[in-house]
Amino acid sequence: MKLSRNFISANTAMCELTEWVAAPYLRRTVTIAKAVEKAELSVCGLGFYRFWLDGTELTRGHMSPFISNPDDIMDYDVYDITDRIGIGRHALGFLLGNGMQNCFGGYVWDFEKGAWRSAPKLAVCLALTYADGTAEEIEADEAFVWMPSPILFDDIRHGERYDAALEIPGWNLPDFDDSAWNTAVRVECPRGRSVVCGAKPIREWKRLTPIAIKPDMRLTYAHNPQVDEGYLYDFGTDYSGIPLLRIKGQKGQKISMIFGEYIDSKGNFTVDNLRFVREDYYNIPLYIQRDEYTCKGEGIEEWSPSFTYHGFRYCLVTGITAEQATEDLLTYIVMNTELEERGAFSCSDAILNQLQSMVRVATLANFYHFPTDCPHREKNGWTADASLSLEHTLLNLAPDENYREWYMHILASQDERGNIPVIVPTGGWGGHGINPSWDILLFHLPYMFYRYRGDKQIVEDSLAGMWHYLDFLVKNTNEDGLVPYGLGDWCAPTYYEGFVERSFTSTVAAIEMCRQASVLFDLCGRTTQADFCRALGSNYREAIRAHLIDYDRMIVTAFTNGKPCSQTAQAMAIYYGIFNDDEIPAAYKRMTDEIHREGDHLDVGVLGARVIFHLLTERGDAELAYAMIANPTYPSYGALAAAGNTAMTECFELEDDRINSRNHHFFGDVSAWFIKCICGIHYNPDITDHARVDIKPHFLNALSHAEAYHECPMGKIEVRWARNDDGTVSLTVSVPASMHGNIVFPDGWVCASCGKTETDAVSGSYTLKTV
Repeated sequence: MKLSRNFISANTAMCELTEWVAAPYLRRTVTIAKAVEKAELSVCGLGFYRFWLDGTELTRGHMSPFISNPDDIMDYDVYDITDRIGIGRHALGFLLGNGMQNCFGGYVWDFEKGAWRSAPKLAVCLALTYADGTAEEIEADEAFVWMPSPILFDDIRHGERYDAALEIPGWNLPDFDDSAWNTAVRVECPRGRSVVCGAKPIREWKRLTPIAIKPDMRLTYAHNPQVDEGYLYDFGTDYSGIPLLRIKGQKGQKISMIFGEYIDSKGNFTVDNLRFVREDYYNIPLYIQRDEYTCKGEGIEEWSPSFTYHGFRYCLVTGITAEQATEDLLTYIVMNTELEERGAFSCSDAILNQLQSMVRVATLANFYHFPTDCPHREKNGWTADASLSLEHTLLNLAPDENYREWYMHILASQDERGNIPVIVPTGGWGGHGINPSWDILLFHLPYMFYRYRGDKQIVEDSLAGMWHYLDFLVKNTNEDGLVPYGLGDWCAPTYYEGFVERSFTSTVAAIEMCRQASVLFDLCGRTTQADFCRALGSNYREAIRAHLIDYDRMIVTAFTNGKPCSQTAQAMAIYYGIFNDDEIPAAYKRMTDEIHREGDHLDVGVLGARVIFHLLTERGDAELAYAMIANPTYPSYGALAAAGNTAMTECFELEDDRINSRNHHFFGDVSAWFIKCICGIHYNPDITDHARVDIKPHFLNALSHAEAYHECPMGKIEVRWARNDDGTVSLTVSVPASMHGNIVFPDGWVCASCGKTETDAVSGSYTLKTV
């Protein structure tokens, strides 16, 4: 199927925050004179498009085709329309949105400075194969005509404005009179290569009605005198998606919808946690997640935005009367990339179940083509966020196609030095420095994807990029053998007092990059490169040991928060093998002493949270890991659940003046801990055998039962355990017959019938007793 690089636009005028340009309708008619055997249509709409054939919408998904840097890669959707094309006249209709092509609302991250920026563009190829054996290709050219649509303004972050009075009935039908429409213009093709989009689309998966409607709610803004007042619709859960407005209004009545996620301690709705409140942005129009609809005044009107989405639990509706403020006025269309469930966890502890739900909500709400950091404020593809969430996402969901697609874009973003930006796509922001704890996604994604899905192709595709990056890493290593650049342990409770120093976290990331790269190079028969990676990783390890370890106290010295030792630094140093075996007991005790000094509270950011609970479990302290997670007082995961959060949050802070995003997924690895450590499902632990699973559950004292499953390439693995009245535990395991491994019972437990501490991983039920 041809992916045409002939692009057209309505014109070259670009929508801005202060100067609006309407989204264009484009159409052309095609007359078919003979029988069609095959008809396919390829479409690239930059930024987004909607597509109708003869008045029927066929668009693959919301915000199609993909969020990308079009100077790297342009994604095309391909439609088989054979059954819809026959002899006669047909109309191709398109509506174009700004998307990433004109991302003026992303000014905080310099997206408005993107080299590719332009008015929305369209490339089309209608490929027709006729029954007589002849063929024809129809591409975008001046035969397309256009007219402004009722979408007066659209931006992926700031929302849409729609005037229903400007609707053009029948505009996408074959017999519509378009003689007064304007001729489309040919425009420059972006520099990126053309590919068929392999990602699953963004689609609706459920609808919510409000659980409460509160009148007379006022919304004020920091550093801005604007006040909005109206009816606050509460939908109960902080998902992401779009509104469906249904109203019988007066002609010209303007309804404004402002979306947010937070009610402060005084009961006020606020969106200040979704703003970057900086002095140079004070006077920018307040378009924070705001949709506006102007009624045409003809009966019941229904509307949803086309080219944006919002992260929200609450919506403040202004411009309506008391009679219009009904439950039916607003419906929440919950959307995300189409991801099947491949795993789950539940247990007797309501807090853990709530946390599992919070992780699931945040992971889905932040999956719009690829993992994003939040569904409201940024909507950026941060590499660290995705890396930290890889394992729990692969254990719970099926993001395979989208990971493959996004990874192709990550590789394409790599610059001539070998560096990758911290967000993909980017208009240039965040791509200049070296950030190993973020850049590790370049290695971690193919590594974990191969482990959990057995996809060797993504490994083959990654080798050149990884090698190029390692060269860049070496060139940015200082005279001490450390990598003293990048971001540290983000979003710890002591975040505002200081990080673990980046010279430690970045060099540890470099060590882990080298380890993963050595495994992947070995897998592909590249032994020379694998040996180099092992040697380089060893050099970084020795540099940390030489410069950042206090052997008298057996602690990592690279932290700045004034405490005796850092939970993150100690956990990372032990987990990633910085300490020698004979040093670990003392180093581990320093870490646990610090945890106890904090009242069994965590004091880790995203890097420490990714390892500390697994480390505690491996060292026989699963009960302490559980206590830190479930602790109902700040700072802890349990406190976030007790505070009523419905999605995993960006930070552990609960105070109003420090609230950030309440919908983030990068602290979501606790879900992986639930599945792997409580229920004990360890799939392909050595990344060498996709038919292996080890079952190593932990019967936590606070739990009476727990269960989990994971659907691996070999089939479904299920584990359930429950306490019995006689003090025994019933363990039920279901493993595909083609798999093998071990079931390892927790310390202090043996099989009641045979006294064994472990057995082969085969399906069955086991009664365990203490010894």
